Amino acid sequence: MKKSLLLSCLLFANLYAVECTDIYGYGDDEIKVATGSPGELGLLKVISEKFSEIFGVKICWIKAGSGEGLNMLKDGLVDVTMSHSPKLEKELIASGVAKNRTLIGSNEFYIIGPKDDPAKVKRARSAAEAYHRIATSKSLFYTRDDKSGTHVKELKIWELAGIVPSGEWYKSNRDFMTATLKKADETSGYFMSDSSTYISVKNELLNIEKLYSGDKVLVNVYAAMSGINADAKADLFVDFLKSDEAQEMFRNYGVSEYGEAMYNDAKYSLQFFEP
Repeated sequence: MKKSLLLSCLLFANLYAVECTDIYGYGDDEIKVATGSPGELGLLKVISEKFSEIFGVKICWIKAGSGEGLNMLKDGLVDVTMSHSPKLEKELIASGVAKNRTLIGSNEFYIIGPKDDPAKVKRARSAAEAYHRIATSKSLFYTRDDKSGTHVKELKIWELAGIVPSGEWYKSNRDFMTATLKKADETSGYFMSDSSTYISVKNELLNIEKLYSGDKVLVNVYAAMSGINADAKADLFVDFLKSDEAQEMFRNYGVSEYGEAMYNDAKYSLQFFEP
């Protein structure tokens, strides 16, 4: 009976095991960090390698959107999240399953679309108006539809526009930012991309371009936090993310390769942070 119970527990644990998308640095100790674009675009790598060099702890990156990553933190499958979903973040803190929520930086969202702009998004005076134009013209629009921070933000803008999107024009593409942006380019569709991803691939895009930005609602604030039962090394990593050294990386990441910074630091982002 005991052997059967142990086997069942092991099988259950394996069902929920998460594999590292990549590992940065060296050391006997390891921290599991869940995040999406900061990992996909390489910012997590440069920060993690410096952290490992100083503290001798390696970082296991788990590629996950904010919703998925925060669920992993709740279930104890990762030690730290770097996310941009303030409502969900604060809910986990309030429920007692996460701690040490820390502002680390920001970027913004761009509304991207076909160069001929059939929905006339360029004429919009707000993000909500841009979405309203897309819906009323029934122009092809891609939604992440995955409870990621991007999806949550998108739904908020539809709500501001007074629209519940549906129909053939509203396409679900449950993939990460870069892949969905490229899908929109292939099919000349609209999509809301974070600015960092757009900067990294804009020279590869043939059919779409940035059409609208600048609305305060499009600001995209990142916070890091650790699981309530996570090791002290997880809190050490969160604290490192707000250090002068890590913040310098936020401010300058992308400049040498793309000619512009891909992220803003925590000092700039404080004006938009929801504590």
